[in-house]
Amino acid sequence: MRLKSDVNIKNRRAYFDYEILEKYTAGIQLFGTEIKSIRESKASLADTYCQFVGNELWVKQMHIAEYRFGSYANHEVKRDRKLLLTHKELRKLHRQTLESGKTIIPLRMFINEQGFAKLEIALCQGKHAYDKRQSIREKDDRRELARLMKR
Repeated sequence: MRLKSDVNIKNRRAYFDYEILEKYTAGIQLFGTEIKSIRESKASLADTYCQFVGNELWVKQMHIAEYRFGSYANHEVKRDRKLLLTHKELRKLHRQTLESGKTIIPLRMFINEQGFAKLEIALCQGKHAYDKRQSIREKDDRRELARLMKR
């Protein structure tokens, strides 16, 4: 029995820049020192994206810091990592990304109950400038309402 992990690395910018259409949970192919760094929450999803190479989905530009106790076998910090999804999910995502304006963005990285690193990815469509202004306005309204409720 494993304890619940507190690793929860988020891509906050994704919710602001993109409209989330569908979410999926994917496994990640990692080296030994990479999973150790992730367990220490030494990873970042800023500026990451997913791309199809052939029939496989890869996550690009994901930063996982070098493991501090790693030796000559330490990993590259920003290497491309393969995502593990079912064939049905891969076909569906590949078909939908061929449509204009849709992309796959990582939203969150976590460790599941079995101790495996998982990446929550989403099929997204870019927001226009006026949609971003609306998001900022809603966020400010929620903050103002929460401040008034405290009084």
